[in-house]
Amino acid sequence: MKQIILQELKKIEEENDVKILYACESGSRAWGFPSKDSDYDVRFIYIHKKEYYLTIDPVGIGTKRDVIERPINDLLDISGWDLTKTLRLLRKSNPPLLEWMRSDILYYQAYSTINKMRELEKDIFYPNASLYHYLNMAKNNYREYLQSDLVKIKKYFYVLRPILACNWIEKYNTIPPISFHSLLDDIIPSGELRMEIDQLLKRKIAGDEMDLEPKISLINEFLETEITKLEVYTKSLKIQVTDQTEKLDHLFLETLDEVWD
Repeated sequence: MKQIILQELKKIEEENDVKILYACESGSRAWGFPSKDSDYDVRFIYIHKKEYYLTIDPVGIGTKRDVIERPINDLLDISGWDLTKTLRLLRKSNPPLLEWMRSDILYYQAYSTINKMRELEKDIFYPNASLYHYLNMAKNNYREYLQSDLVKIKKYFYVLRPILACNWIEKYNTIPPISFHSLLDDIIPSGELRMEIDQLLKRKIAGDEMDLEPKISLINEFLETEITKLEVYTKSLKIQVTDQTEKLDHLFLETLDEVWD
């Protein structure tokens, strides 16, 4: 599959006259709980030639899109962001981007850009931004998928993972690991709740995930308690944001020179 992905990335470079800097897996495969029929969620960062940026309309305005997306099929979902969009999101401590940067499934990396971005992590990470992101994800998914008497078991993980990510941030004040297993091992001790989650995880990975089943009261109670607690904690945070624009501008210019000169 990696060879197919690399071929697609090469086509994207040729068809759009760009260079891809980094490509990785996101979603359930990167999180560590894919099922047998999970597709591949490939995300990449790319850069245009210098003259593309030297116009009166910035990238992302009008016809100059700052994303490249391929049609989604049953096997492959592939899309990417222009480096300018990427660095603006990094300035905001964007959690999905931080996950891309920490993905354990790497498809392609060229030039020094992603390593330089990682060096800025400690200056860029704002815990409140990630907490709001993960908490809202958990609340929305819980409200939409887990309130009925009958639920699809796969939906539990789209609430559990963001809740555990919030717990990690509260505990360590650092970027949470992308692996669900790492979060689970650190946050949930052995006991009845952990046994329920472990059993659910085995069933999801085995592909037993789409049937409607009675909701699991123990997990629902845990999620409701954590959502309430984390709402209070998130509102209590007072974070001072330091503007990193100058460093990110410098990184962008360095990348243009490295790639195209």
